[in-house]
Amino acid sequence: MPPEETNVRPVSTRRQFVQQSAAAAVAVSAMFAAPLETQAAEKILRAGRSSGYFDLLRAPDVVRVTTEKGTRTLTSEGGGRWTDQDIEVKTTVKADGVGVSLSAPQTGIRRVHLRWNGPVASGQRFLGDHWERAYGDLEWRGSVPDRAMPWYFAAWDGSRTHGYGVLTCPAAFCFWQTDSEGISLWADVRSGGMPLRLGQRVLDMCTVVARPGKSGETPFAALHAFCRQMCPSPRLADHSIYGHNDWDFAYGNNSADYTMDVARRLVALSPSGANRPYVVIDDGWEPAGPGQAGPWDGSNKKFPDMPGLTAEVKKIGARPGIWIRPTTAWDGLPDNWRISGRNGSLDPTVPEVMHQIEADMARLTAWGFELIKHDFSTVDIMGRFGSSMGSSLTDDGWKFAEGQGRTTAEVILDLYRVMRRGAGTAVVLGCNTFSHLSAGIFEASRTGDDTSGQHWERSRKMGVNCLAFRNAQNRAFYATDPDMAPLTKDVPWEKTTQWLDLVARSGSVLFTSLDMSVVGPEQEAKLKEVLAIAAVQQPLGEPLDWLDTTCPEEWKLGGKKKRYQWQNPEGASPFGV
Repeated sequence: MPPEETNVRPVSTRRQFVQQSAAAAVAVSAMFAAPLETQAAEKILRAGRSSGYFDLLRAPDVVRVTTEKGTRTLTSEGGGRWTDQDIEVKTTVKADGVGVSLSAPQTGIRRVHLRWNGPVASGQRFLGDHWERAYGDLEWRGSVPDRAMPWYFAAWDGSRTHGYGVLTCPAAFCFWQTDSEGISLWADVRSGGMPLRLGQRVLDMCTVVARPGKSGETPFAALHAFCRQMCPSPRLADHSIYGHNDWDFAYGNNSADYTMDVARRLVALSPSGANRPYVVIDDGWEPAGPGQAGPWDGSNKKFPDMPGLTAEVKKIGARPGIWIRPTTAWDGLPDNWRISGRNGSLDPTVPEVMHQIEADMARLTAWGFELIKHDFSTVDIMGRFGSSMGSSLTDDGWKFAEGQGRTTAEVILDLYRVMRRGAGTAVVLGCNTFSHLSAGIFEASRTGDDTSGQHWERSRKMGVNCLAFRNAQNRAFYATDPDMAPLTKDVPWEKTTQWLDLVARSGSVLFTSLDMSVVGPEQEAKLKEVLAIAAVQQPLGEPLDWLDTTCPEEWKLGGKKKRYQWQNPEGASPFGV
């Protein structure tokens, strides 16, 4: 989706532009019912005068709406109101940002486009996010006008790092675009793949927030501070999360016996103390077998007694965890539980489906599991993984059973809250979940695509990139999980030991995945070291060379610099993994 063409008032110098923007922001804020607090406004404007910061905390210059019949440019009525026939978009400047609301009693709406005009300082590098997990491709880049940057982006001007985004848990899917003449925010408000029909309801779509960079702070520190600003109330566990997940070794060929063997070994390698390691059973325990959907009301013959297994795991000093795929339909379910045209996906707007999902989560907790990792909800609902969403997110034409009265973002937020409620006291780790919608609801998030116990190249691409470019979200949105550090015969030990070391020292979630046949004295010593580190909350690991590479090797960990060597001597594979 290309940026809209704009007419920009000429200015002869950058200083004149900043002065005009500052004056305009103060004048505009005075027009609204909830103006910026004077001290907050002055602080922002002072920062803007001394850097490449672009002032977004004001009324946009252009508002366009894509309806069921085409695109309309709304007319500014003053006071932050933009109208066309029955459509009204309001922008309200507040102390914490710019609130954006939509009303359209009669017209179906697909997207809302807000545009702020003005020169964007040249020579900047921009870092965007992903809709859900990262896929090994996050990076600082120069200006790419058609690049969709979901949820937020950071801009490094050579001196300071500025943040622009929306508060977490918005009611729309929001992405950003930048070009030399301004910044655009797109809000996708469709209901499934259909236009949203609000009726008399007013939709509070999102709150735009921005943070000017400070002198002397690193890009990582600035981005972490901005993530904290975007998520005022993260939900965090009262302990650091670490332990074992069987997927990157077993790949579904797991069992209760293997789980107990791993638990004993893990406890022997872990430090003493109250924070016990997790032993997570991944795909493979469900009645239908690995790679299948539910039902989730029992287990297969490899796991004959789930409550008994969790009791034994706890007895020897570990915490049991489990994986589930709650939004995938299985044989025998009513047709009206499924998304129309997509028989394999449960429809989260069907009340019976939500009751089923809540009951499935509650059952796992009742069995004794203390961590629940849920997977595949994004692709089940949207029909795409995040890697192929881009600016379109999902196909047009499909709809939820309840109709078109709520946005997809609202539907997913309700789903996440039902999952969280059903899980009760268990820690919830979202995998294949929308990052900005899950923040503040789940304690942890798998922030990257799968690492591998078979191909180091995949772990390097997915794991290192995700950890580097999303660790700023750690303990700001949730606890970040860059996926497993597997110890198997197929992954070179010299790479595994480095990956284990980095994850443990980075302050993020550490899960190893053990082929116990390759755990010798050297491996045991390293596991004891990293598990002891991960059991205690560490300072956030900061990538130091991330402005120049997608796979940082230089890191600041616990106040000290450390370098890792990720590449194979013969170079990276050009054929993908």
